[in-house]
Amino acid sequence: MAIFLQGEVNQPARVFLKRRMAAWVLGLVVVASLSPVVGYAGAPTEAMRTTIDEVLRILRQDELKQPGKAEERRQMLERVVEARFDYQEMSKRALGAPWNTLSDEEKREFVTLFRTLLTNSYADKIETYSGEGVQYLNERTEKEYAEVRTKVLSDKTEIPLDYRLIQKANDWRVYDVVIDGVSLVNNYRGQFAKIIKASSYADLVEQLRKKSEKIKSP
Repeated sequence: MAIFLQGEVNQPARVFLKRRMAAWVLGLVVVASLSPVVGYAGAPTEAMRTTIDEVLRILRQDELKQPGKAEERRQMLERVVEARFDYQEMSKRALGAPWNTLSDEEKREFVTLFRTLLTNSYADKIETYSGEGVQYLNERTEKEYAEVRTKVLSDKTEIPLDYRLIQKANDWRVYDVVIDGVSLVNNYRGQFAKIIKASSYADLVEQLRKKSEKIKSP
């Protein structure tokens, strides 16, 4: 009953997974310099802009566009994204209450597996996306939390893409992305909860392991 692996989801979730899932980081790879910043650009927005600029720098390097450099290029992109996205915070929120029952070792394993699932979902899109731009609409902050609202422009469509960030160690880290009104973390939490309820947490981890091994296999 691998809901998130086999696509056995309800209609809203299916639309999200098949049409929006890979788009959750497109704001990192569009040509941001072509789009003006709209509204106040505070620290959270500038943090996202820094990440976008670095991704663009990698994508524009002719040397890294060679076939033999594909793996190196992907690893470089993943490192840049990982520096901005807090995979542990995302994992904790996606798993929900069961997270608090896990040992430190179990938490590390879950984060690793969830990270593999997420990075595989967007890696190919990052390397091939050629959208027209992104508009920074506005940001709002409340203590250590912030949300940066953007609009991704692509193929005559406009996709609302909002980043939710938390401040840690004087830096802003992404813990969720809302695509067209759908929270990535909430979507996964609903799917994970169904698997745990139908079988067990151990079954969820086993499915994630199998998925991870399939992704990593040649």
